[in-house]
Amino acid sequence: MPEPSSAATEHAAAAVYVDLREEGRELDLLVAELPDPGWAAATPAAGWSIAHQIAHLAWTDRAALLALTDADGFAEMVAAAFAAPDRFVDDGAAEGAALAPAELLSTWRAGRAALDLALAAASPDTRFPWYGPPMKAASMASARLMETWAHGQDVADALGARRTPTDRLRHVARIGVRARDYAFAVRGLPAPAEEFRVELTAPDGAGAWTYGPPDAPQRVTGPALDFCLLVTQRAHRADLGVRALGADAERWLDIAQAFAGPAGPGREPGGGPA
Repeated sequence: MPEPSSAATEHAAAAVYVDLREEGRELDLLVAELPDPGWAAATPAAGWSIAHQIAHLAWTDRAALLALTDADGFAEMVAAAFAAPDRFVDDGAAEGAALAPAELLSTWRAGRAALDLALAAASPDTRFPWYGPPMKAASMASARLMETWAHGQDVADALGARRTPTDRLRHVARIGVRARDYAFAVRGLPAPAEEFRVELTAPDGAGAWTYGPPDAPQRVTGPALDFCLLVTQRAHRADLGVRALGADAERWLDIAQAFAGPAGPGREPGGGPA
């Protein structure tokens, strides 16, 4: 298969930057008019309020900005994380959550805007440092979109808000599929030897998003929204319409994760979106 042209690569990168911007804007609408006491509302993530969720996104946006623009500054951030591997995520969220809600919201908005500019200015072929393998700017934007959507789900759950799924979920689904082997590795398990076929019904119900060989004997099927909730561990498998055919595919759905880092605790049955 021929490599995509430079123009095609730049077009794809620009598209994901637009989607990331829109994902942030949609979450912003959920919290923009939230009274100060509402920021303390508990979310499904144990010990995290709405303020913690937004603070975490602001913190990780800053990390991405440093990765794109200040390699030395990012290296210092990574060193601090490695010095406290069990606490750095919670510590970063707690620090931001301690701000007054208006200041936290302003900080998050400014960070999103700065990251948007840095992504647009980044060379599409350069790989930038990250906590895992280096990533191109478009991949970094996809990862930021995935995390914004996932933490936005926590905020929506806390507020009892129902979000309309969009085609932006394609980025989340793709990361979830590509992270299959990582989900096994992070648990000390051997990755399946063969590819799976993944067939997801698009949010509008009119099409399908497909990954892997059409004739693969092991398969995963279901709504794209449910698959994204599964791989971001925002709902328990028992509450979702995702199905597997094959022993390895069954095992994957029990441990799937789209995010880097240790295996997450996931959610209890009945604890996901209504």
